[in-house]
Amino acid sequence: MRLSEVLGSLHFLRNLCGEKSSQWRDEMQKMLDAEKPDAERRARLVASFNRGYRSFEGTYTKCTASATEAIGRYMKEGEQLTREVADRYGN
Repeated sequence: MRLSEVLGSLHFLRNLCGEKSSQWRDEMQKMLDAEKPDAERRARLVASFNRGYRSFEGTYTKCTASATEAIGRYMKEGEQLTREVADRYGN
């Protein structure tokens, strides 16, 4: 769930700061495709992504030094979470 929230946050922040793409939404979709969760879990994962997006949407209206710092923190956390998932469930 936390990785979904991080991806939502990155989707908002990176686009706010000049990245005009759907990369982070696409990463979320890849995660859903790989996991193939049941409907209830899928809804919770999507809600977490949206919560991450909305949490910054209400805070930042333009790219600031603080937004850039948040991007760095979330990138680092996302990398760590991804490694942990891969270590635990990877083959």
